Amino acid sequence: VQLQASGGGLVQAGGSLRLSCATSRRTSSNNGMGWFRQAPGKEREIVAAIDWRGANTFYTDSAKGRFTISRDRSKNSMYLQMDSLKPEDTAVYYCAVGRGSSTSTQSASYQYWGQGTKVTVSS
Repeated sequence: VQLQASGGGLVQAGGSLRLSCATSRRTSSNNGMGWFRQAPGKEREIVAAIDWRGANTFYTDSAKGRFTISRDRSKNSMYLQMDSLKPEDTAVYYCAVGRGSSTSTQSASYQYWGQGTKVTVSS
């Protein structure tokens, strides 16, 4: 399974970006998916997760109210709408396909990873 994350870039604080994650096979349609990020010098952390139907979502505290995760199973795609961006959101963002169908916050629960897309938020 290949994952292709896109949509990153340079944006000013307060701006918005929409990340997309396209998968190569329908395998992902029955699996939970998630967005992680890794800032320079920091460990990778969960940002948001969504279950296989898109009915249940999870957001880390810093993402609540600003980010929205969604998916389109017919397109084997997942999205992360990021609004009110802050400089501390600067990181490489990774999409991942889970081993199961529910949401998960643990990276070990994900089996396939994209290459990452860089997000830089300037102050």
